[in-house]
Amino acid sequence: MSVNQASEPAAGGSGASPDAPQRKVVLQLDGVSKSFGSRRGQRSRSDIRAVDDVSLTVEEGEVVALVGESGAGKSTLARLILGLEQPDEGTVRFDGLDLNALSWRGLRRARQRMHLVLQDPYQSLHPGLRVESLVGEPLALRGVFRADRAAPVRSAVEQVALHPAPTFCRRFPHQLSGGQRQRVALARALVAEPKLVIADEPTSMLDASLCAGILELILGIRDRFGTAFVYITHDLALARWVSDRMIVMHRGKIVEAGPSDEVVFHPRSDYTRLLLAASEGELDHPAS
Repeated sequence: MSVNQASEPAAGGSGASPDAPQRKVVLQLDGVSKSFGSRRGQRSRSDIRAVDDVSLTVEEGEVVALVGESGAGKSTLARLILGLEQPDEGTVRFDGLDLNALSWRGLRRARQRMHLVLQDPYQSLHPGLRVESLVGEPLALRGVFRADRAAPVRSAVEQVALHPAPTFCRRFPHQLSGGQRQRVALARALVAEPKLVIADEPTSMLDASLCAGILELILGIRDRFGTAFVYITHDLALARWVSDRMIVMHRGKIVEAGPSDEVVFHPRSDYTRLLLAASEGELDHPAS
């Protein structure tokens, strides 16, 4: 089957309902493109267009899912959001700041209000550090004294349901299960009180029961603190379950965007229909 955009593509739109209350925009991308080629600093026809003219917004207290197969451009887009890559075209604004226009110091300050939760909890945590040091690392980078880090670290560990917090704070990663490690990764994000968390396939290494717990934790953090999430996944079932809005990417482009239920039940893109067919039977109970 050929993959075509919908007759009225939502690419570039926020997908929000016109009647929804307006919230502060935390992240805004306008016409962002990024190519990779064999010749540094030069563009050619052989360049790979990893992200192609992407525009989107994420509001505070919102979970937006980026959905697509491997190679769709999701992880490259995450690196652009975090300022780890610079776009060839377009602008990335976080909390009203154009990341491309910031100095190195300004970009570092902006990144302190973002956090990345990686896919593999076994590789994202330093094996030689205790949980209290791992969770407190963002505070240490801000220059917070060790004695002043103890209380917020324990609070963050408790908020991700690792009880009792003092016991878990003394443990090393190898003494934790996969689900517990991913909770530690979320606690490390939470302790810095970020405005935006990028969660890149955070449940793909976990079994179904642990997956459900992590997704519920993400929603709890959103509801309690108003944190915005960009949730990256290839799984439409998980995306629908955890997100307010869904953005479907294919070959670097947005082919569909809108409220998650609308994208799932009324898809306009052939590519979205292909993904739905792959997820058939899982959409009502993604973690069963």
